[in-house]
Amino acid sequence: MKEQKVMFRCFYLFAIVSIVSALLLPALAGAQEFPIMDRVADKVIQRYQNSSCEQLWQKKGKPKPAMEQKAVQLLRSDPQMRFAFIDKVAAPIANKMFECGMIP
Repeated sequence: MKEQKVMFRCFYLFAIVSIVSALLLPALAGAQEFPIMDRVADKVIQRYQNSSCEQLWQKKGKPKPAMEQKAVQLLRSDPQMRFAFIDKVAAPIANKMFECGMIP
């Protein structure tokens, strides 16, 4: 009876570790897949969070700098990187735009 309890505990522990690793490892791997993109995304998020609504409205119609255009081209050409970038920046940017009345 005692051996069965130990075996069940080992089985449950193994199952929990397997599930947690299956959920966490892809997320951790994705974070390391595009380290430069992660830094760019962090800068974009900071720029939105640190800008006032008035500053964002003023920047809205202006042409983008050359480096920014190059980054956009890179994202257009790499769907996986684009997915990771948008996944990271979408919520913070959308929240700021909502606060500023830029989206309904």
